[in-house]
Amino acid sequence: MNITEIVSQNQDVLHGALVFAGTRVPVASLLDHLKAGDTLEDFLTGFPSVSRQQAEAFLEFAFQTASSRVAHARAA
Repeated sequence: MNITEIVSQNQDVLHGALVFAGTRVPVASLLDHLKAGDTLEDFLTGFPSVSRQQAEAFLEFAFQTASSRVAHARAA
């Protein structure tokens, strides 16, 4: 799954907030739910327009991005 299938950003959709592609669901909603202790299943039940594949792919992308930045910072 490529990044454009996972998330999108358009000034005409929720004032440019990062949303799950094909939806109006802000990615921040997933993070807020997880921080509050909700499960991924809880989030997906509340936002059925977001696919499990999208949510899991976003979390993996976020992890890989963070890992890469930490590795780059250590090398500097």
